[in-house]
Amino acid sequence: MTLEINRLYSAYQKATQSLLNERIADGHWVGQLSTSALSTATAVSALSAFAKNSNDHSLHKAIIDRAVEWLISNQNDDGGWGDTQKSYSNIATTMLVIAALHFCGRQAEFSALIESGNRYVDLKGGIDGLRKRYGKDKTFAVPILANCAMAGTVNWKHVAALPFEAACVPQKFYHMMQLPVVSYAIPALVAIGQTKFYHDPPWNPLTRILRKWSVGRSLRLLEKMQPASGGFLEAIPLTSFVVMGLSTSGRSDNPVVQNGIRFILDSVLDDGSWPIDTNLATWTTTLSVNALNVRTKTKLAADPVARNIVESNSNTTETIERSGGTDEQTAVAYDDDISQLKCLDWILSCQNKQVHPFTNSPPGGWGWTNLSGAVPDADDTPGAMLSIAKMHACGNVTQAKQSEIESAAISGVDWLLKLQNRDHGWPTFCRGWGKLPFDRSGSDITAHCLRGIHAWRDLYPDQKRLNRAIDRGVRYLTKNQRSDGSWLPLWFGNQDHPEEENPVYGTAKVLAAFFELNLLDTPAAQSGMNCLKKSQNRDGSWGGGISTAKSIQFEPAKNRKRTVSGSVEETALAVEALLFEEKSLLNSGSNREQIENGLKWLIEAVETDCFQIDWPIGFYFAKLWYHERLYPQIFTVAALGRAVGLIEGNRENQ
Repeated sequence: MTLEINRLYSAYQKATQSLLNERIADGHWVGQLSTSALSTATAVSALSAFAKNSNDHSLHKAIIDRAVEWLISNQNDDGGWGDTQKSYSNIATTMLVIAALHFCGRQAEFSALIESGNRYVDLKGGIDGLRKRYGKDKTFAVPILANCAMAGTVNWKHVAALPFEAACVPQKFYHMMQLPVVSYAIPALVAIGQTKFYHDPPWNPLTRILRKWSVGRSLRLLEKMQPASGGFLEAIPLTSFVVMGLSTSGRSDNPVVQNGIRFILDSVLDDGSWPIDTNLATWTTTLSVNALNVRTKTKLAADPVARNIVESNSNTTETIERSGGTDEQTAVAYDDDISQLKCLDWILSCQNKQVHPFTNSPPGGWGWTNLSGAVPDADDTPGAMLSIAKMHACGNVTQAKQSEIESAAISGVDWLLKLQNRDHGWPTFCRGWGKLPFDRSGSDITAHCLRGIHAWRDLYPDQKRLNRAIDRGVRYLTKNQRSDGSWLPLWFGNQDHPEEENPVYGTAKVLAAFFELNLLDTPAAQSGMNCLKKSQNRDGSWGGGISTAKSIQFEPAKNRKRTVSGSVEETALAVEALLFEEKSLLNSGSNREQIENGLKWLIEAVETDCFQIDWPIGFYFAKLWYHERLYPQIFTVAALGRAVGLIEGNRENQ
């Protein structure tokens, strides 16, 4: 075996400690989302619209000016703007930045930059190019064009009329109406629909009467849906579209606008920009808990990595001493907060306990953050269920707390089972819509749901129902596997991929489900494994492309010629997935060459601190790129931790 085990141990210890250091005082993780030119542009437009319609054009001028400076400094060489500072230009963000500069009255000052941006937009097809980017989904294309129309850069005739009167229908009937926007964009449907009606009313008198009658009712619905923070989905773009739409329609004094402005002002970053969302605290916390190895006290002496971390962490040592002391009792090796109730209680507190006013979702699910603007979804819910299962199995909680965990988990299983689509996969938010991105079933979502349900299958009272759901989910995954053996995710991509897809992420997530369901011997799983092995880059990494090669720089192993550099996130995910087939790294295995080369790449990334370089692999709604600071650290800890466990010859530790 050519892999240097001591380097692996050291890298694992360093990565683990780095991840633990990212926790906040309350014991959980918050992370940091990337700044976004798109969010910043929409925020500028919203604040400008509010100021102009409040008879005080100087309102929030200092904040707007700082944001404009940030936007100007982040224009790409091709004249366009990307979603993040690490993203390629795209037509949507570029059009929104140009609109923002007009909205705040700076178009003459920055005419040369705007002209350069317009050339980029024309090169990408203009309005038709924007519509092509989003296809039939009007969730984002219509608000973008409406923003541009409000700023005077696009004629209102190019803005489709959204049926905001449909929002007055009870939510349980939304799926029957085949709305042209996804479920979570109802606020945009209402606000932008009303804005179009205000600036460009329909010629049909009956439609005018219906929509005029619906204005007040739909506004009251918006007030009901708006969370305490003021931010719809905790998202700057969605909230900004609502604020600017209602402001330019003569409703700047409406409570929805006032609360939206408060959210926008509360969300601005120190550099004058805005992120796409406030944070992904629940998601990053459950990912971190699931990545960190939980060891029993009896195994510490045999694990040099765990022993070193314990010896360097006085809190953990004290926790083990306080736990009472017998070899049979369990204790968490790595972290006092995980072993105690801080993190566990926080995760449990994030579970939705009532019918959600935004999506009409029943109790039982988890959203991506503990903040009021989050809504339950089918990716964060199984993530939370897996993390509380891990802490439940640790045995370090009271019987009463175990019962509380079990109750929360059963409620989560119920929530997921009700969400399963007719095609047997799982969507993100709502069952039954099925035609628009993010409300249709997805392979990564389905795989995660299967893992979350499986973790609690022994305690679920209706075994027949649960087993049927799992069998159907597996059939969905098998049916949706691509001919090359890969699976595609809904929420993640690769900006260097020709279709902006990320088969590495999707395949790794599905293989994780097949592993836990003991289905790695199936043809589908084997085909997925082969696909991952074939897609490895020559330098040992996975994914990435030209954009990552320019940023992730560390010396390659001797006698290995670098041809392309992957991303830390994708490499870690692929390595972990290939390790699922291994029982020990000290013996020969079918994936040994690819695993060793991938581990060497990851180890070098840790040694050079490149494992902390995050990259735009995440999709927010409507193809909005983002990167999260904790993703590469979390995924690295998970991959290296599995390798260490296999070297120790104890697969059960994983």
